[in-house]
Amino acid sequence: MRERFVLLGLAPARAEWFRIVGQWATAAMLPAEFLRCVSVAELRARLRSGRAFSAVLIDGQLPGLDRDLIEEATTAGVSVLVVDGAARRDWCSLGAAAVLADPFSRDELVEVLQATARPIGSATDDRAEAPVTEPLREGRVLAVCGAGGTGASTVAIALAQALAAGEGQPDGRHGAATPTPTVLLADLCRVADQALLHDARTLVPSVQELVEAHRSATPSRELVWDQTFEVPERGYRLLLGLRRARHWVSLRPRAVEAALDSLQSIAEVLVVDVDPDIEGEEETGSRDVEDRNLLARATFSRAELALVVGEPSMKGLHALVRTIDDLVGFGVPVERLLPVVNRAPRSPRRRAEVTAAVASLAEGVLGAIAASRLANPVQLPERAVDQALRDGVALPAGLGRSLARGVSALEERLPERRTVPDAGAVPTPVAPGSLAAFTDDADPGEEQL
Repeated sequence: MRERFVLLGLAPARAEWFRIVGQWATAAMLPAEFLRCVSVAELRARLRSGRAFSAVLIDGQLPGLDRDLIEEATTAGVSVLVVDGAARRDWCSLGAAAVLADPFSRDELVEVLQATARPIGSATDDRAEAPVTEPLREGRVLAVCGAGGTGASTVAIALAQALAAGEGQPDGRHGAATPTPTVLLADLCRVADQALLHDARTLVPSVQELVEAHRSATPSRELVWDQTFEVPERGYRLLLGLRRARHWVSLRPRAVEAALDSLQSIAEVLVVDVDPDIEGEEETGSRDVEDRNLLARATFSRAELALVVGEPSMKGLHALVRTIDDLVGFGVPVERLLPVVNRAPRSPRRRAEVTAAVASLAEGVLGAIAASRLANPVQLPERAVDQALRDGVALPAGLGRSLARGVSALEERLPERRTVPDAGAVPTPVAPGSLAAFTDDADPGEEQL
């Protein structure tokens, strides 16, 4: 082999394989340059330096080795080879290209490098693609958000309760009457209130433990199920949120995505109580801001519908439409947004005024065409909600029924599932003159443009 491999290495102090690989590279017994790293931070800095590397050899005992580090290396075009003699985890399912048993021979290392890594300077890339196992997504994701004080968390509870009771399940769309779905309410707000609203006597486990479990493994469905609590009075299960708002710093992107995949796999409907803050590095120039909004960005990127909650006041309706505009800018189709006006007036005339105000504000912000595709708001009257929350009983049925019917009506106008455009699709060239005319009634004798 004329090319050489450029390898990064990271291992605990006095790791025998780490010393031996360095000796092979120094003595030219290995067609590779071996660069030792002393910490995960140094490894990440080298991956982001822009220099080309072939592979990373990393010890499986390191606590900093997780799916996010593997994803970062893979995104940089660097294969990840985990040295783990005990085979403590299924590293390949987390994205690693291969696993080496400790100890390993020089020939074994060369064989793995030839199969998984790209020599530096090679004109072609003959790496064998590492198997990627994507968790199966099954459940629908319904996001509920709103400005502070609008009652978005209560709306999420009412929606989850109604869906768990089978409200809003049309018979005609799916043939026969559909069975009651398994509903999971997840609190993914930075300032999480669902523990308070459910009078939770314990705050563990929560989303923190669930995400941590996905950092370096793929938990079973049973283990994920055990991370949630049953709410028998309302028929759904609950995933508690962050215990402190500052704990968002412990969440890693790939682990969050994997955790959401697991939640979708155990619930037919996943109702997410989430913040409307979705700014990222592109908008603010700050990676920290994007990490702070990680839960919201991950939720809205996969939500099939988003319920945006506001109040009927002047400021409340303005905040409602502003949030809708932010979500549309993030990439949520306007057809998949459902405005919800909480504590709405009971008078039909005043309700009509609220609907007209939302339409007028939406037209001014989104434009006439986009505003015409926005659904009319679901208006919820003031109900005895606080008393039901204090007593730990079901919320008034009419509250959730209106929400479930609004969701069902919106879904009837949409495809069954939200689809992501194929990133690998390429435009098809059109031969000049093959389109004949721009309109059906164009004169065949006219010169075509």
